[in-house]
Amino acid sequence: MSQVGILISGRGSNMVALLDAMDRGEIPARCSLVISNKADAPGLALAAARGVPTLVIDHKASATREEHDAKVVTALREAGVEIVCLAGYMRLLSPVFVRAFKNRILNIHPALLPAFPGLHVQRKALDAGARFSGCTVHLVDEEVDHGPILLQAVVPIFPDDDEESLSRRILGLEHHLYAAALRLMCEGRVTVDGSRAVLDVPHKEYQRLSGGLIWSGDSQ
Repeated sequence: MSQVGILISGRGSNMVALLDAMDRGEIPARCSLVISNKADAPGLALAAARGVPTLVIDHKASATREEHDAKVVTALREAGVEIVCLAGYMRLLSPVFVRAFKNRILNIHPALLPAFPGLHVQRKALDAGARFSGCTVHLVDEEVDHGPILLQAVVPIFPDDDEESLSRRILGLEHHLYAAALRLMCEGRVTVDGSRAVLDVPHKEYQRLSGGLIWSGDSQ
């Protein structure tokens, strides 16, 4: 069973979805530690209520990003963490962090990378006149919203969409997609070949993971 660490900065809705999937036995993993850079992050209380160890490492207490990340890496290693999941962690990771857990850091981004990295991605997609958006789970490297892509899910963009409606529809998919990607990682079915992630997934299962996670709900 893999030991997972989750990093949050806010409410941690993707954290909750991952913990739920672990509790249901859908992911062969245990969350060893939840870390936040903000003491008032609502997700900390949610994790603690489940008996998950939590820790606050305030980035303002460190002089540099590298110093802060070194503290986080130490805490994760002391907890026996093997795989790190970013769940609304609003910090750019330094090379110190990325190299410590090379190809073992997962992030979910609310757009179809490599399109629309960064912040306010739903607004960017709407302004560009994109017809589809979605979310991407990828391995983290030293560039922003970059690294080998594991899974993606797609939603259409409707003519009357705004940032709120599009964000809400994508968030529903994020929870399912993140859990599916983490399961593949924990089962050892992901290898990295250069800039690509290679999934050891039979064709029918891949169809279910991708096609089954394409939006099919109500327009709102």
